[in-house]
Amino acid sequence: MDYQNKLVLAPMVRVGTLSFRMLAAEYGADITYGEEIIDHKLVKCERRSNVAAGTTEFVEKGTDNVVFSTCDEERNRVVFQMGTSNAVRALKAAEIVCNDVAAVDINMGCPKAFSIQGGMGAALLSKPELIHDILATLKRNLDVPVTCKIRLLNSPADTVELARRIEKLGVPALAVHGRKIADRPRDPAKWDEIADVVAALSIPVIANGDVLEYDDFSRIKTATGAASVMVARGAMWNASIFSPKGKSHWEDVKKAYLRKSILWNNDVKSTKYTIKEMIAHHSCLELPEGKSINKADTLEDLAQLYQLEDYYWTVKNNRPLAHDLHCIL
Repeated sequence: MDYQNKLVLAPMVRVGTLSFRMLAAEYGADITYGEEIIDHKLVKCERRSNVAAGTTEFVEKGTDNVVFSTCDEERNRVVFQMGTSNAVRALKAAEIVCNDVAAVDINMGCPKAFSIQGGMGAALLSKPELIHDILATLKRNLDVPVTCKIRLLNSPADTVELARRIEKLGVPALAVHGRKIADRPRDPAKWDEIADVVAALSIPVIANGDVLEYDDFSRIKTATGAASVMVARGAMWNASIFSPKGKSHWEDVKKAYLRKSILWNNDVKSTKYTIKEMIAHHSCLELPEGKSINKADTLEDLAQLYQLEDYYWTVKNNRPLAHDLHCIL
């Protein structure tokens, strides 16, 4: 993995599935992180090759619940992000998926109560010994790159100290979200504190926070000196943010996403969630469109809503060729 001068799709729960990652890559994302998967969940999975869909799936044993899926087309750019609080369990989980992804990343920045209470995400920021244990264990036993994504600590000095400790473990890159645990999305990202980390490290830093337009990629790189830039909400609202040609209209992007969801048989709940996030930002969910999405139970229902029935049935009837269809439909 090369972490220099890359446009990176951030890990986003319920959004960063295969269909959205492939959409982001089509628009220009160089590296695409999957949604965070908790190690407890992955260790219960078995690897399956879905020939009909052209995917590799990690399915919860004894069920049809697909926890993570990927495909050959994204093999060299997809990053599997894991939530963990235990080095041994993290390794067990990573070993299940490592041969099908480009890198493994440990979530050390999620501020949500579920993660914090489980000792995962941002809870790790105050546990440098556990960070050392997890990263060292994974690096020692895996052949793929191992990285992590952190948030800012209470002071710039504390953040720099932690970043230096992580660098000494031999990680090839570090992603830094320019907000503290207590900060909310409405609070401005502190690009100056990301710059402090960049200045202190010799490895590539991936800057994240308040990247909402294509021009923000160059703005944050200039402000921080970061090697690469990661975008979350800006991509969720319009994945064409990665395109140097300029954004496509969000309505067109929305339909492109639904086509990808149909093609890769994305979970309908995830698909509805992502489409609703787009609508909520650009329009209003109280309009008939939003209400119709709430009533949709299947991808076919969504296809009918957006006049994509022909596409849906073409994919469904040619499923053995589905891994080629995204190139021609």
